[in-house]
Parts: sequence; structure tokens; C-alpha cells
Amino acid sequence: MKLDEMDFTENAWEALYDAVDSSYFSDQDADLIYHTLESRLRFIPFGEYLKRYIYRCAQMEEPFETVSLKAYQQIIRDSFADNHTPCSFTPTTAKMSALSKNWLTQQTVKRNVVFLLGFGLSMSSHDVNQFLTKALREQGINAKDPFEVICWYYYKNGYGYLKFEKLWQIYENTSPNSLDMALLYEDATIGARNTMYSIHDDAALIAFVSKLKTKNNRAKGSVTARRWFDRLYDEARSLIAEMYNETEEEKRRESILAYQQKLSGNDRLYDYEKQQMLTQKRETQVKYQCDDITESDMERVICAAIPVDRHGNLTPGKASKLNEQFAGKRFSRQHIRDILVNKAEASRFDLITLNFFVYSQKSDCFSNIKKRYESFIESSNRILEECYLGPLYVANPYECFVLMCILSEDPLGTYADVWELSYHADSERE
Repeated sequence: MKLDEMDFTENAWEALYDAVDSSYFSDQDADLIYHTLESRLRFIPFGEYLKRYIYRCAQMEEPFETVSLKAYQQIIRDSFADNHTPCSFTPTTAKMSALSKNWLTQQTVKRNVVFLLGFGLSMSSHDVNQFLTKALREQGINAKDPFEVICWYYYKNGYGYLKFEKLWQIYENTSPNSLDMALLYEDATIGARNTMYSIHDDAALIAFVSKLKTKNNRAKGSVTARRWFDRLYDEARSLIAEMYNETEEEKRRESILAYQQKLSGNDRLYDYEKQQMLTQKRETQVKYQCDDITESDMERVICAAIPVDRHGNLTPGKASKLNEQFAGKRFSRQHIRDILVNKAEASRFDLITLNFFVYSQKSDCFSNIKKRYESFIESSNRILEECYLGPLYVANPYECFVLMCILSEDPLGTYADVWELSYHADSERE
């Protein structure tokens, strides 16, 4: 098998189109999407990304599937030695043979491993960003993190690890805000990135990272991602309030109709009294506002099909047949609360899910499904790029799932049906 035939992105697009182009998609969209996710899309381990990267860079001619693990380990060891890169950024007794094996076989790794590989394998800043956003599914190089900014500077200029160590030591010995530098941002991710891109020499680099320095060296979170989360979250809450109001309006109409029938059978009431009582009945309507919608309401709508236990909590994700593909993607009330109180940062999946929900409720804004699909992709990519999270990546099963749902007649309904199938598919097929 050739490497091109095993391309993650191409395989994912092929799976998506096979599902949505099926003549059965309009009637069996949820079943087709569930089958595609279960049989053709999977969580891709970090180790597989690393192997493919090495295979391409080494320009190997033998078939991809025949290359042994030891061959990749040897390439890593040789490259790290040639680039004078240690096994770790911090002192360790671990051997490169063991570490390289772990990197090549792990489902995921810590973020710092990617930066270390950047030095050891002579990666470009683009390569490192691709590993961060695609292999780890995290933010690209953080322009607010001094460590990552210094790493970026060396990748960009093709410097080695030894010079990185020297500049890192200078940074460590520099007091916060001790050097003058005009910043091109006001605590926003995109502005910090623009400032980082303007750095052209060591002095400017140290001046910039000294401005970023904090007492505990903790990097600032993405303000841009949080702003987008808040904006999308409020828009989603407003849409849910409208949904609730429509439901209440329908209930009110049914109640008034029943009340009218009751009054019509009461001959002892004068017509004027009946009209007054009906008017009073109509004025008791409850109107929901955006601020009335809580994290529990959000969970109840977006996670409507996920079973709950006797305490009202979502059933553990491991009970889902798609747990591997959807791990960490449930929009639970606790997760939302953690973001709102700054215990957790808004991730790419939070932004994608909220934007998906918004688009699922705006079908009337588009002349056809294709227009809605194209607009959703453009909107999502713009948001993700502003947050430096990388564009939509169809090889991520959850993102492919959302794209397939957007192409269905009822995106939110299909989204819910697939989640439900993931918990009950076996019982329904019996």
C-alpha cells in the first residue's frame, strides 16, 4: 500500500462523500453517518502522524506499511544527535530508544514533546503548527507563551537547540517588563501573534517575551477564543430561548383552545365575562430571554439524545460505541461551567459545536443545503484561524461528523440521532 492511499484527509473526505451522496441519505442520514463513523473514521494516534512525517521527510522508497518501528527509532536518534538535541527539555534518565518508541506508539503526547521534536527533527514552524493543530488537536504555537515564542523564533530562522538554550537562559534572567517594546496587541491572541511575527532579531525577541513573563511562567489563555465562545454561547442561548418560547406558545394555544371549549359550554357566563377571561388567559404567556438560559438548558438541547442517570447526569462516554471518535466532545453543563468560570479554556471543539448549533437553527437563511454547508465551513474556519486553532480538519472524526450533519435536512435532529445510535444501536438492531 502506498502512503498516498493511506492519507488521513483524503480517506475522510471519501468517507464523507460516500455517505452524503448516497441515494438513501435523505431518509437514512443518521444511520449512514453512524455507520461511516463506526467503520471508516477513527481517532488517529499521534504516533501515526509522526511516522508519516518521518517517512515523507526521509523520502523512503519502500512501502509505508513495511517500514519497521526500529527504522523510525533510528532516524529519530540520528536526527537528534545531528541537531545536538537532548532527550528532554528537563533533566531525565530516560533513554532515547525508549522515548522514541513511546512517541511512535502513543495515542497522544504532551505539548512539549512536539516542540522537542521540532528541534530534533529540524521542523519548520509550519510543521510544528501542523502537529499541534492536527495531531494534538490543540492551539497552534501560542504567541503569549514565552517558551513557545522562543521555539518559534528558532524554527523560523533554522537555528539549532544549542542557541535556543542560550536565549532561554537570557530570558530566564530577564525581569518581567524590563525592556521597552511597543506591543501590537491589547491582550488578544491575533494581536499577540502579529507582534510575534514582527520580531526579526534576538533583542526584539527578548524584549517581547519579557513583556509576556509572569511570576509563575504560566502562559495567558486565548482571549480571542474566549471572546468567540462568549459570542457564540450567547447567540445559542438566544436561539434556545426562541425554541422555548415557540414551545410555550404552542402549549398556550392548546390551553386557550381547551379553555374556549370549556367556556362555550357554560351558559351562565355572559359573553363579556367570557371575553375578559380569555384575554386574561392570553396575557399569562411566559417569555424566555437569553439570560434565562442556563448551562443545563444548553446541555439539555445539544445533548438531548445522550442518556442520563437517575441523578440527571449524562451517562459516561465509555458507554457510547463512538467513544473513541467522540471522546471529550460532549457539551455537558459542567464543561460549560468550567469555561465560564475560567477553570478551562474554550477549545476548537467547543467553538465548532456552538457554531454548528447556531447554523442548525438558521436553515431559513440559506437558499439550499449546499449554501448553508459552504457558509458554515467559511464561518468556522474564520473563527478557528482567528484563534490560531487551525481550520476544520475532516480527518478528525467529530469534525467530519458535524460536516455530515450540516448536509442533512435537519442538522440538529440528525446530530441527536447519531448520538442516540451510539448508545443504543445494538439494541435497536436486535
